[in-house]
Amino acid sequence: MFNLKTSFQAYTNQHLLYCYRKEYDEENLRHTAEEKPFKCNDCYRSFIRSSHLKNHMVIHTGEKPFACNVCHKTFSWNTHLKRHMEIHTGENPKICYECHKTFSKNTNLKRHMKIHTGEKPYICNECHKTFSSNTDLKRHIEIHTGDKLYSCNYCTKSFFRAFNLKLHSRVHTGEKPYSCNVCERSFSDSSYIKVHMRIHTGEKPYSCNVCERSFIRSFHLKMHMRIHTGEKP
Repeated sequence: MFNLKTSFQAYTNQHLLYCYRKEYDEENLRHTAEEKPFKCNDCYRSFIRSSHLKNHMVIHTGEKPFACNVCHKTFSWNTHLKRHMEIHTGENPKICYECHKTFSKNTNLKRHMKIHTGEKPYICNECHKTFSSNTDLKRHIEIHTGDKLYSCNYCTKSFFRAFNLKLHSRVHTGEKPYSCNVCERSFSDSSYIKVHMRIHTGEKPYSCNVCERSFIRSFHLKMHMRIHTGEKP
């Protein structure tokens, strides 16, 4: 049976959908056709909005203004900080059955497991050095192919990334922006305080698969393994 009200509502919804799609397509065409006026001076990428350029620039500056108030790790973008906080809040934990450390993502757990397995499937074609992640390999490749554009004002050292230069400069300036909230020791790098906090928390993520001893640092585990393998440095 014909229902005028239902038919009119269906026509209205269809018309609104048509108008929305038309407006969306016109907006996309305008963005495609128009010039992107906000240009990066470092890599010559261009952006439609100044906010997009601002977000992009942290790639070059190494700026990480978003800090975790639990472990003091810093991030370039707030979205990355929010994702990181899941580690501390325990949302959807992924558990390592070797050391019982938890992760918010399967990819992070998979990457972590290579600590225990020693797997390093990514090989540098230049020097044959191996790495546990493709990201580490790409970073290493710059040693062979890239120019060190960022030079230290205090010494003759130069770096591939602005962020690495920033960390190095603290050797000269003495800056230690990362403070332990337990013993008040300070550190120049967020990774240092992360390792230091294990002294207070008792966390030992690196476990021996032979005698089940655990260690704070991977280097300590590597040294310990020589007891079992008989390897001499």
